[in-house]
Amino acid sequence: MRVFHFQGSRILKTGIAIFLTAVICEWLNWPPVFAVITAIVTIEPTISDSIKKGIIRFPASAIGSAYAVLFIALFGNSPVTYTLAAVLTIVTCYRLKLHAGLLVATLTAVAMVEVIHSNYLLAFFIRLGTTTTGLLVSTAVNMFVFPPDYRKDIVQNIESIGKRAGTILEKTFQTILYDKHEDRKKYRAGIDKLYTDIKKTEVLIRFQSDESKLHPLVGGDEEQLHTGEKQLAFLHNLDYHLDNLVRMPLRNISWTMDERDIIMNAVKELANDLRRPEDYDSKKHALQLKYLTDLFWEDNEEITKGNEVHPTKFPPELIILYELVTIYNLVERFYYPYHKKSSHEKEDEQ
Repeated sequence: MRVFHFQGSRILKTGIAIFLTAVICEWLNWPPVFAVITAIVTIEPTISDSIKKGIIRFPASAIGSAYAVLFIALFGNSPVTYTLAAVLTIVTCYRLKLHAGLLVATLTAVAMVEVIHSNYLLAFFIRLGTTTTGLLVSTAVNMFVFPPDYRKDIVQNIESIGKRAGTILEKTFQTILYDKHEDRKKYRAGIDKLYTDIKKTEVLIRFQSDESKLHPLVGGDEEQLHTGEKQLAFLHNLDYHLDNLVRMPLRNISWTMDERDIIMNAVKELANDLRRPEDYDSKKHALQLKYLTDLFWEDNEEITKGNEVHPTKFPPELIILYELVTIYNLVERFYYPYHKKSSHEKEDEQ
């Protein structure tokens, strides 16, 4: 639904930019086609990108226009003109590292061959004017019509990733503790999806960070963005440890059923923390972590005594507890901002 909203707003902004650009060009008696092309490609996800790429596209379009005018004057409307204008535009833009404007410049060069028949110098300057019009109009529309604001999507993405991570964690441990014959590989697709969504959210944070520096209407909450970046770093680590659990080969696990229930209860509490951040209780979280840590050292002591044959091989019990304790510590840091905010709210009420 959010993707549809983003695409729909971008389509609407593109349509408005095209209309305004064409109206201005008609009013100035300029051919609107080149300005419209520029306006279409200048609508970017952020205003920062629109400005940066616009700065590149303007000289690139000027290069394409210059080559078109030059070869029209030399060879007229001929196949040689199309070829030389396009090829030299590409080579020049590539050498000058104007990659973002290469396509527009090339299209401009070949399109001008068809419409210019006289007054070559005037046609060149008109082309610069239409390029400027398309850049300015599209940037203004991008800034004031549905201005890019990804803050809500960032928060929702982080919460969604945490919830799905909690579900994968709980199902993985149910398989490890009670049904080790079930194939855990089916959870890898979910873990891969978590990684993909984390990377997408990092891109949104970059977009929002750029917007906060340039946009006059969308205020930049630097603390919120910094918190999001830290939480994504923790989610990266969480994704890594979940993947370790899914891929870990299981041998015979010596835990009693009571011990398995203790671990599973801790996992359920942890999964609930990930799925429902508003229910996060730092004291309860710390207590569960203490139970796991005590069990970890108890097992570690027993393993050290009886691990004379393969002293370098860690048994599955130790690996599982290590991963779980690590995830507990990650979640504590992941939800620290929520807990800190909640504590401040309580202090304000008092």
